[in-house]
Amino acid sequence: MIDEKFLQRYTESLLKGDRRGGRAVVEEILQNGLPVTTVYMDVIWPVMLKIDNLYRQDVITSTQEHLATRINRTIVDQLQNKLPRKSEQAKRVVICTASTESGELGGQMIADMFESNGWAVRFLGGGLNNDEILAFVNEFSPDTLVLYGTEPQQAPEVRRIIDRIREINAWPDMKIMLSGGVFARAEGLWEEIGANLYAAMPAEAVELASNEGQVQCQPERTINRRKRKKPVSV
Repeated sequence: MIDEKFLQRYTESLLKGDRRGGRAVVEEILQNGLPVTTVYMDVIWPVMLKIDNLYRQDVITSTQEHLATRINRTIVDQLQNKLPRKSEQAKRVVICTASTESGELGGQMIADMFESNGWAVRFLGGGLNNDEILAFVNEFSPDTLVLYGTEPQQAPEVRRIIDRIREINAWPDMKIMLSGGVFARAEGLWEEIGANLYAAMPAEAVELASNEGQVQCQPERTINRRKRKKPVSV
């Protein structure tokens, strides 16, 4: 369990743009014997969400949000090689994100967790159009496609890529997972928009994608909206 004082100090350092202070808090946590995975899940991730919420509520400025997110991402880059490494699996995942700093940070952390668990990972980040994403999916043939961190105005584009994947039906066994962004704030939207899975946390994303016997949503198009069929075992 992370002491609340560490979270407060870390958040304050990020909002001040104090890279050295942020690194010092993380090093202190690690020196107390907590693993890097705990820092990812219980420090960096919740603070990232908190900063995003503060910005959306106009509590902090865009400059503070940019500084905090950039420092968070720098620290993630430094910690990535310290994550545990499980043996390689015959599993592949492609991760795409919104083009925002926070979107790419969240997607990067999910990518790191998959890699730590032995998956072959391709992290595309943001900025690619749907045709480019589909071309890469066709080339790489992932078991799971993760779409992370979209803003509300980008949800229709996510719906279009999911619809296109269903229409092509070239990857019938590929799971489509949504995470972050508007899908975290709008309950049930991930189902309505046609995904198979939703993960609130990176560790949960890996667990859900790895679970061969899970129940996943099997959506179908209806007039002007989506609804689910009854869940089917896979």
